[in-house]
Amino acid sequence: MAHQGVSPQEIEALCKTPNPATKEFIFQQTMYRIKDPRKSIPFYTGVLGMTLLKQLHFPEMKFSLFFMGYENSNEIPLDEKERTSWAMSRKATLELTYNWGTESDDSNYHNGNSDPRGFGHIGIMVPDVDAACARFEEQDVKFIKKPQDGKMKGLAFIQDPDGYWIEIFNANCVSQ
Repeated sequence: MAHQGVSPQEIEALCKTPNPATKEFIFQQTMYRIKDPRKSIPFYTGVLGMTLLKQLHFPEMKFSLFFMGYENSNEIPLDEKERTSWAMSRKATLELTYNWGTESDDSNYHNGNSDPRGFGHIGIMVPDVDAACARFEEQDVKFIKKPQDGKMKGLAFIQDPDGYWIEIFNANCVSQ
């Protein structure tokens, strides 16, 4: 198979053996700036089924952080210090950063999918892409791509209230 750009062999050769000092490192969070938590929190909890793991408020700097993830809400510690440490030790969380007052201004955040391109999307693995998308349609979620559209079948892209793209996929279908 011909490749344009960088070959798989070259990519493999570029990989370094991880230093033992990094053994306990984890990918912990991706941060999105949001305009209005009154829209984003219901989207990530109600539409995508995430749990609010922790919220932090910084009145002196006029911003709040909301950590979202796929965790059992019954396992969240009640003690605030313990909850903070617990939330910061979860894998693959989403940090929603709300700068107070942005919900009433006319600006939008750049999602990276138009020029200048940069960050693209996050991905959510679901057991059944078609069923998830049918549910999203019932909830009036905005689609960028439905599973049957485009060259890559079986996966979808939706948008959150701030226009960030979210890939919806099933690991078994992607591997085919």
